[in-house]
Amino acid sequence: MVKPVKTRGLADAIAEYVEDGMTVALEGFGHLIPFAAGHEIIRQGRRDLTLCRMTPDLIADQMIAAGTVRKLVASFFASGSAGSLHEVRRRIERHDPEPLEVEEYSHYGMFCRYQAAASGLPFFPLRSYAGSDLPELNPQIRKVEDPYGGAPVHVVPALAPDVTVVHAQRADRYGNVQMWGIVGAQQEVVYAARRAIVTVEEIVDEEVVRSDPNRTVIPAHAVDAVVHCPGGAHPSYVQGCYDRDNAFYRDWTPISKEPARLHAWLAEWVYGVPDRAAYLAKLGDHWPAAVAVGERLSQPVDYGRRLA
Repeated sequence: MVKPVKTRGLADAIAEYVEDGMTVALEGFGHLIPFAAGHEIIRQGRRDLTLCRMTPDLIADQMIAAGTVRKLVASFFASGSAGSLHEVRRRIERHDPEPLEVEEYSHYGMFCRYQAAASGLPFFPLRSYAGSDLPELNPQIRKVEDPYGGAPVHVVPALAPDVTVVHAQRADRYGNVQMWGIVGAQQEVVYAARRAIVTVEEIVDEEVVRSDPNRTVIPAHAVDAVVHCPGGAHPSYVQGCYDRDNAFYRDWTPISKEPARLHAWLAEWVYGVPDRAAYLAKLGDHWPAAVAVGERLSQPVDYGRRLA
């Protein structure tokens, strides 16, 4: 059987799989955040999306400001510990320029929602809401009786995005995706979704993937499109490739604080460039120099093979 090649251009993948009104998850837990894909969604003018994201940092602020997002399903609202998300705050605190619908969970609550959908379950139990006021604020967090006679337990509903987008270090052309470092909920959110797009720093030969199969966090059967997109996680980081651009994160607070300045940034850095390669070229020499990482190799392992 001939395996299908799943490599696509980012613009083509977004155009095919992301439609107005969809529920879209862009995951990456501080690490491997798919900024390039988020920018392409903005560039293509998508509207009325429900954005799902643990820690809705700068990419959420940018997509909301661009008018792409109608509803945010999220946990832990933060700008990478570097300041405020002022567009999110304007929408929630002052309904300026219009309100944003928000459905809030804890990190583990979001993870459990993805896990439920990935497992084909309607909901998932967890104990971490004991003593929290989130169940009072979010009616989707409910209690059920323990069928085995224990105390009631909180549950969260399954979350199955129409499309999930994640970033990773590498994949082969068939869509076997390898990642290392903080992997967050990458595997669960891909399996939870109806479609999955993965952007990667590098497309490698199948033999590279086969040589270290335990790093294949997302296998080909769960992936619809794999996109070669070096620098696709900037300004977040990719373990072993580049560090986080902390200066960019610090700069975002004053940028997002003023709506006119924020929209000028979008005009210049998203609408004003055709793709991620042009975005990186516009960053100039500052970017690779500021976020370069030194080599730190993992020790090799011997998987062994049968001799006869």
